[in-house]
Amino acid sequence: MDEKKHVVIIGAGVGGTATAARLSRQGFRVTVIEKNAFSGGRCSTLRHDGFRFDQGPTLYLMPKVFEAAFADLDERIEDHVDLLRCENNYRLHFPDGDTIELSSDLCRMQQVMDRIEGQGGMGRFLRFLQEAEVHHVRGTPIAIEQNFESIWDLVRYLPDIGRLHLFEKVYRRASTYFKTKKMRMAFTFQTMYMGMSPYDAPAVYSLLQYTECVEGIWYPRGGFHQVVQRLEQIAQEKFGATFVYNAPVAKINTQGRRVTGVTLAGGEVIQADAVVCNADLVYAYHRLLPPCAWTTRTLAAKQLTCSSISFYWSMSQTIPALDVHNIFLAEAYQASFDEIFQQHALPSQPSFYVHVPSRIDPSAAPPHKDAVIVLVPIGHMNQDPVNYDQLVRQARSLVLDVLHRRLGLLLADWIEHEIVNDPRTWQAKFNLWKGSILGLSHHLLQVLWFRPSTKDASGRYDNLYFVGASTHPGTGVPIVLAGSKLTSDQVCRGFGQVPLPRKNASHPPSLTPPFRPLWILLALVVLGFLCSFSPLLLPMPVKIRMSV
Repeated sequence: MDEKKHVVIIGAGVGGTATAARLSRQGFRVTVIEKNAFSGGRCSTLRHDGFRFDQGPTLYLMPKVFEAAFADLDERIEDHVDLLRCENNYRLHFPDGDTIELSSDLCRMQQVMDRIEGQGGMGRFLRFLQEAEVHHVRGTPIAIEQNFESIWDLVRYLPDIGRLHLFEKVYRRASTYFKTKKMRMAFTFQTMYMGMSPYDAPAVYSLLQYTECVEGIWYPRGGFHQVVQRLEQIAQEKFGATFVYNAPVAKINTQGRRVTGVTLAGGEVIQADAVVCNADLVYAYHRLLPPCAWTTRTLAAKQLTCSSISFYWSMSQTIPALDVHNIFLAEAYQASFDEIFQQHALPSQPSFYVHVPSRIDPSAAPPHKDAVIVLVPIGHMNQDPVNYDQLVRQARSLVLDVLHRRLGLLLADWIEHEIVNDPRTWQAKFNLWKGSILGLSHHLLQVLWFRPSTKDASGRYDNLYFVGASTHPGTGVPIVLAGSKLTSDQVCRGFGQVPLPRKNASHPPSLTPPFRPLWILLALVVLGFLCSFSPLLLPMPVKIRMSV
């Protein structure tokens, strides 16, 4: 381009940072504005006296997506990040005291299945994985490599709906393969990666179990934040992007159908030819943009994911009984999810996650000590007054009691220092609407074409774009990374520029030409059925205009 267009990106999370690197590589002048003093957003680090904690994500899944993101920048991720593979994917702790380890080793999984599921258990497990592979191979490219800008983008993939089991739930589908409650729990809790209940999440999300079993779970040496740091380094040093910290954005400036830049909390105005918002989408529409009916009716009616009470414990000694990733499952499995998602409460018997980064990366803690992270899911904030200090005490007590009863651990005696993030923290620190840690939910009517689009979903502004958990394609670090490609490509096209091609991209199957009259009719029938649940679920008219 003759004169570099200026793109302002709000937020230096993984989505904003990756988009900055991509757009600056395309020749744009990019300025990233971050409210905090650190990068990464939820994908950031907490430190205390030699201990290091990943503040948010800890599971490095779908490694090919990370590889592709760096490849698109003409880099190799292995030249920037040292990835450590977990020997066990998880250690699962059941209410009766039984423990199993899930891994990518089929011989070890055979032993687990024989013991828990009995005769034919391994065969049922392999059939479950075979179906999960279909979900992964066919569903992932459709979901994360396609930008559903018009209804026809949805129509072309309607033939796959049946094979992807979008109308079934994760737990029910798993129950058709596994006879025991233990294995049903073991292969359904993963929906919590998306902040959803396995009793509500579409069955297609068994693709998560597939990528775990086949590709494994990894950990970046030095912490998950290493990924964001390296992307920022590439964006700045290789492509000339600018990052500004301690600069909260007060509003996105608008004029007619265009945004003109941002105003910072201190009053400074930064002009822009386009704005990409990596701040929480729901927060941005409510707080940074002028109000409109789409925000107050359609967006406000959408379901959010859960929040969490997260403990970051500096331990005075190592805890050999804990692996890198540990899941403690509740006896009242379904009831615990109902309490989170229906009552927006702390479960009376929570299932929770314990992560020990120092087990795989000794640099996370001083010698002979462990860093321990505990994540207890809880409902997001609502209108009712809540005593979160009391809930934090209750959650801590529940966790320590379970660890004592199941493992005989007296962790309370070994905690040297504690940091806590609760829904208030997530909201205040990262502007997460109602403290929802993973943004908008991924139920059927909030994905693909139904999810807020990467270009202003309200239809008011021609040069306002979004990237992050609550926009398409969705939540989770690899998904947001993939979304940064969709968003940056759309920005390029908005300025008449041809986006750079993907590196090593997969090509999703298209079984049916998108414009056959029969499929158009079928699409309208299906969409009419889905949207009949509530008129508020209909996207704005702007989303059905043909892209040019």
